[in-house]
Amino acid sequence: MNQTEKQPIWTKGFISIFLINFFLFLTFYGLLTSLPIYVVNDLGRSSVDGGLIVTIFLLSAIFVRPFSGKLLQDFRKKRMLMISMILFTVCSYMYLWIDNYALLLVLRFVHGIWFSIATTATGAIAADMVPLKRRGEGLGYFVMSTNFAVVCGPFLALSLLQFTSFTTLFFILAFLITIGVLFTAFSKVNEAARTAPVEKKRLQVQDLLDGKALPIALVGSLVAFAYSSVLSFISMYANELKLLDAASYFFVVFAVVMIASRPFSGRLFDTKGPNIVIYPALVFFMVGLLLLSMSQTTFMFLLAGAFIGLGYGTIVPCFQTLAVQSTEHSRSAHATATFFTLFDSGIAAGSFILGIVAAQLGYQTLYLLAGLFLILAIFMYKYVQSRKKTASSALELKESSL
Repeated sequence: MNQTEKQPIWTKGFISIFLINFFLFLTFYGLLTSLPIYVVNDLGRSSVDGGLIVTIFLLSAIFVRPFSGKLLQDFRKKRMLMISMILFTVCSYMYLWIDNYALLLVLRFVHGIWFSIATTATGAIAADMVPLKRRGEGLGYFVMSTNFAVVCGPFLALSLLQFTSFTTLFFILAFLITIGVLFTAFSKVNEAARTAPVEKKRLQVQDLLDGKALPIALVGSLVAFAYSSVLSFISMYANELKLLDAASYFFVVFAVVMIASRPFSGRLFDTKGPNIVIYPALVFFMVGLLLLSMSQTTFMFLLAGAFIGLGYGTIVPCFQTLAVQSTEHSRSAHATATFFTLFDSGIAAGSFILGIVAAQLGYQTLYLLAGLFLILAIFMYKYVQSRKKTASSALELKESSL
């Protein structure tokens, strides 16, 4: 235990990659919140067109994500992070000059490509940096950079729009991601020495996705499907309940609870195993969604945010850690790409399917069904873990008989 404690997590390199990821997601969530409003109010388009601006970005990220792991392996993680961050920043500045909807769609698609590569790189680099025996705790801390951005990005964007123009907002967001590029330039990434070049061969599935990380990534996609109900519809639900003021504090409560629980959940994951953390987290997430379905007051609405922060905020870093741990150290980028490919797909599918549910049955039914859907995630996780345990036992038995 003392040996574990001697291996620090918060090194200079880890702090750098934490901040790079924060500025990346800060810009992402700032634009995610403000662009639909810009499309409707300034470009005079419909709310459907505003939603498409978000969807096209996510679709390009899903399309490129499987290739990200191979790109990082072939061209080095630090180099691809630097290239993708620079091009992501260039795209961020281009919002200042594009006021045509069709061109804006093209920009969003291209922007999503560099976002996909950059976020895969930051996740893989963080996984490589944290000590192996503290990976659950370390990646839990790393994901906090995204959770901070979930709160800060929308808050910054919506606050600035109260007294300034979209042009000023776009410039500020682009300037902030420029700071992220500077951190990238001066960060140090310890990468394994290059092996002898191998003979080129036809592109195969294992070059894009990691089969060993696929089972837990599939479970992660179910959690993402349920979470899309929060990400896509929470503000509209709050408006229907006449609790729009409370909506701005929902993610604040989410973040505070998540941050408070993170040191304990990460340490439990590393010392007691994943099940003692993940099963309660899935239940907490389910309870939070069920509370949302019954919310009528600000207290109930924010209490739901606390349970969702405790549940969902714990599940994602745990699943990402399991994905990375399931494969070889050299394929951490492929495992990260596999996890986020399915995770993004779950959010995209959930936003579409649950949007139909909301239109037909209402938001309360939407959150009730999303909460009950997590029962499937619990059973799927149990099945994946039991298969993993059976495979490990069979391997140990085979090794002992040799």
